[in-house]
Amino acid sequence: MIDVYSWATPNGHKIHIMLEECGYRLDRDWRAIPVDIGKGDQFKPEFLKISPNNKIPAIVDPQGPDGKPIHLFESGAILLYLANKTGRFLPKSIRGKYETLEWLMFQMGGLGPMLGQNHHFRLYAPEQVDYAIKRYTNEAKRLYGVLDQRLEKNKYIVGNEYTIADMAIFPWTRRWDKQGMDLADYPHFKRWFEMIGKRPAVKRAVEILTNLRKPEMDKKDKEQLFGASQYKRRKS
Repeated sequence: MIDVYSWATPNGHKIHIMLEECGYRLDRDWRAIPVDIGKGDQFKPEFLKISPNNKIPAIVDPQGPDGKPIHLFESGAILLYLANKTGRFLPKSIRGKYETLEWLMFQMGGLGPMLGQNHHFRLYAPEQVDYAIKRYTNEAKRLYGVLDQRLEKNKYIVGNEYTIADMAIFPWTRRWDKQGMDLADYPHFKRWFEMIGKRPAVKRAVEILTNLRKPEMDKKDKEQLFGASQYKRRKS
């Protein structure tokens, strides 16, 4: 079994999707080991041994490329590893591979971080910062526009082939409504988004570990995290 140290976040769901799409089945071929980032599990010494940047996801594959166990962190690296291990979801042509890599990097370096900041300031920040909300909402709109333009002439992110680029991008856009987006403004993206969301493997994958995570941080959670007096001071 491949051990997947993960949580119900977009980065975690990327790996869940890839494994399920490759035919690996939860509790048969791989195990989802929860790392509760709300409780600080990502800082535990045993997790830091395989993920020194204290981020999920991370994996341990007992059947590495040399027949020995290998552990990996960073979701993009894990997607590439699994694509090469299985020979799936990464185009065979050199051109196709690089197109996939550029859109994977687009997600890793731009879409993910910016939507992550959007989520933080809209849902989790202990105080409402209008400047930050406006800044990251506008950047999110720009990025959705980039995707919409790309998908105007492509069935998937990389032409007509479903790849790890689609798997990387989809989880980050699942909560478009919480990001201040209206899918009516992005019809080509909307068509792609609905198509990916109907895939059986995707449906299974995005439910993994979700029962362990609260959907949003409420006032009580914020007071516990930041301290009641500090939270009230920030609100004022």
